[in-house]
Amino acid sequence: MAANNAGSTGSTGSTGSVGRVGRVGRVAPAAALTDRRRIGREAEDRAARMLCAAGLRILHRNYRCRMGELDIVARDSAVVVVVEVRLRSTPRFGGAAASITAAKRRRIILATRHLLARFPSLQQAALRFDAVLVDAPHGRIEWLQDAFDAP
Repeated sequence: MAANNAGSTGSTGSTGSVGRVGRVGRVAPAAALTDRRRIGREAEDRAARMLCAAGLRILHRNYRCRMGELDIVARDSAVVVVVEVRLRSTPRFGGAAASITAAKRRRIILATRHLLARFPSLQQAALRFDAVLVDAPHGRIEWLQDAFDAP
């Protein structure tokens, strides 16, 4: 399997463990992937609790379609809020906010269009894209309302 297949899973590394090929050809052990998923789920749980405490009503979590995934879809009065949860253990590469690239925003917008087509009742509401940034698994959490706009 070529090293440029960064998103592929199920490859076998030199140790024989099943993992994921990274951008530079490294293979992450299956246990590391499971731990990363657990930590990511904990960050999303913290974000959902914070949003609920602020009065938002969670409509969907981990909404998946072929265009991408929406971490949290919530309702804030008459506004549908699409929330991207970003976890970063170190600010070394720009922190959590810097990890929401133009390509990631594009996938979020495409997945949101799919969601709105599937649930027409949501089309009547205003739409907002927020981000919840978690700097470490149990560290600081920051909610950025109107983090980006859809073109």
